[in-house]
Amino acid sequence: MRIGQVAREAGVSVDTVRFYERRGLLPVAERRESGYRVFGPEAAGRIRMVKVMQDLGFTLDEAAEALAAHDSGGATCESERWRLEAVVARLDARIGELVKARGAAVQAVEDCHAGRCRLRLAGLSPDGASVQT
Repeated sequence: MRIGQVAREAGVSVDTVRFYERRGLLPVAERRESGYRVFGPEAAGRIRMVKVMQDLGFTLDEAAEALAAHDSGGATCESERWRLEAVVARLDARIGELVKARGAAVQAVEDCHAGRCRLRLAGLSPDGASVQT
């Protein structure tokens, strides 16, 4: 299967297929005499699986590791569950950071409404002129 067909079937760009190949998410494609890449029939499904993993929060490195475990033949839900648990833990930590940042932003808006703009640089007037303090 040529690269354009893989890209169409997977719903990604040709550049994404090339990038995934370079990152090791796809086996290296064979080359025809003309130089065109020829991928196996599993390539589009593999790309779709990477996209599912990304939607779940996996990084590309984590997706590559999970695919390598699958390719080795020993991957099961039980043996690979830790990968999902690690993603959930990372997402929970990020959500905590975002909640904290949101709280600070809401407080800044409230301060702004009360005439206490936190975005004003110390020692500068609103028009940027230097102010003696």
